[in-house]
Amino acid sequence: MKSKTHGYIFALLAITIFSIQDGISKHLGSAYPPVFVTMVRYWAFALFTIVLASKMRGGLRATARTKRPLLQITRGILLAAQVVVVVSCFAVIGLAHSQAIFSATPILIALLSMPILGERVGWRRWTAIIAGLIGVLLILKPDGGFFATKLLLAIFSCFLFAFYVIATRLVSREDSAMTSFFYTGVVGGVAMTLIGPFYWTWMSPSDWIWMLLVCMTSISSHYLLIRAYDMLDAAAIQPITYLQLVYASVIGVTIYGESLSLNTIAGSLIVVASGIFTIWREHVVARRQALER
Repeated sequence: MKSKTHGYIFALLAITIFSIQDGISKHLGSAYPPVFVTMVRYWAFALFTIVLASKMRGGLRATARTKRPLLQITRGILLAAQVVVVVSCFAVIGLAHSQAIFSATPILIALLSMPILGERVGWRRWTAIIAGLIGVLLILKPDGGFFATKLLLAIFSCFLFAFYVIATRLVSREDSAMTSFFYTGVVGGVAMTLIGPFYWTWMSPSDWIWMLLVCMTSISSHYLLIRAYDMLDAAAIQPITYLQLVYASVIGVTIYGESLSLNTIAGSLIVVASGIFTIWREHVVARRQALER
């Protein structure tokens, strides 16, 4: 019971720090190229994964050993690209509105898992998926009119992260979680280093401080999330991640002067409820299948 309590604390701290990171990323992404911001952030993240992997049993060599190298590389590139798109969304669309659209990602993962992973979805999850898609449509039409084309950027981010999660599920059948985490940081760091220098921009001294904070929050939030996953099931952690939408709304409205329409609020509530139900049903079905084996 005590370890579960610690797990929830770690998860809550991780999501809170992720949200602070998002708020700073919006500031930096509005002033500098998102690719450049992501590159510097990934340098710190990659260094963290290498140090962490070196302390594991067997060291770097054992951690880096993978049976699916191509899929691991694909995962790393997908997440790095998604982070670039996310930072761009914060700058172009806004923090609160972007997170409202991102909250639909679990629903998209459930949809894509059927053709790619061969998972079966019952009528309950289909109902939740359809309800979630209706919520997304409300979010995409914040004023009741036609949605802005820039919102497609956030939808693209959802697809990138959904494919990343599905690739992670595939590779987890043969590789350890630490191996996947190692490739996430290192491959992303290498990919961004190959592209990022073309977008190099000299930053003001004060913004370098903000960049340092982004790197620190990236490392600490990922570490706390790892600790949380050591103590809790993914189904227990996933609903907590929806707090990012609450945090993003508070930061966006109070600090950046963003506004939330009734459609966005209503759509977000529908999407979050649908997402939590979808995750819960996946957990129930997985436990049932495990008991039948």
